[in-house]
Amino acid sequence: MPYDLVIGDRAYSSWSLRGWLLFDAFGIPVKTLSVRLYTEELPNLLKGYFPAKTAPTMRTAEGVVVPETIAIAEELASRHPAAGIWPKDTKARAVARVLAAEMHAGFSALRDHCPMNLRVSYADCAPSDAVLSDLKRLELLWKWAKDQTGSQTWLCGDYSAADAFYAPVATRIASYNLPIGAAAQAYVHAHLSHPSFRKWRAMGMVDGADQDFYRRDYPRRVWPGPTPLRAKAVEGDESENSACPYSGKPVTHVLELDNRRFGFCNAFCRDKTVADPEAWPKFMALYQS
Repeated sequence: MPYDLVIGDRAYSSWSLRGWLLFDAFGIPVKTLSVRLYTEELPNLLKGYFPAKTAPTMRTAEGVVVPETIAIAEELASRHPAAGIWPKDTKARAVARVLAAEMHAGFSALRDHCPMNLRVSYADCAPSDAVLSDLKRLELLWKWAKDQTGSQTWLCGDYSAADAFYAPVATRIASYNLPIGAAAQAYVHAHLSHPSFRKWRAMGMVDGADQDFYRRDYPRRVWPGPTPLRAKAVEGDESENSACPYSGKPVTHVLELDNRRFGFCNAFCRDKTVADPEAWPKFMALYQS
């Protein structure tokens, strides 16, 4: 792997989601090193990633450490010009960079009141006036970007770094049922259905225990994204396949879907698939065979 990427809990670390999307959504291979937030795991790991202080942090094959998602996006775009991280059109690229810069530095009220939590969705979170102001600014920026670029689904044409930067905000809107108009809601749903985001959320659903910091007492509702197929983890190692669809290693853990049993090489491979089977093309190829 040419890159390492240090990330925090997938369910909660919005900055880590953004950094990881800059790889996965653009087909750039990366090795992730996941650490638990609010423990000594992150500072201990980052001792080997000077001058980084936060997740995500990238390290290149030649050992250059690149913290911060803005820097990661620019460095990857320079190294992988054909990946489409920034739009090719000069006007669209300028718009995308304006959007990314404001997202990187702004929307503090929304961030504080609605920390990212991919494991729940609330019916109401009583947003403050400051949060509502942030939402109006988001809608204004999204409309401006699409008007400037003529884009339909994404902000600046094809999916770009600008969309990766706004993915965590889209999840906050989904998690906290924040009030936005129909056009902005369509953009949020595009994020919830994006293949890379579905993989990230599936892993986040089973990536360690719940973090108490993110608990809220708001009434809950069903997650508004795509409804996963109804799979479940089961005991034993009997399955239709003898090798894990991801690693090729022998089966040790099994799930059941539509009265069929499929095996994996470890509990995480199985459980991330149980969380959202359709997020994983290799599993769906096995399931549909």
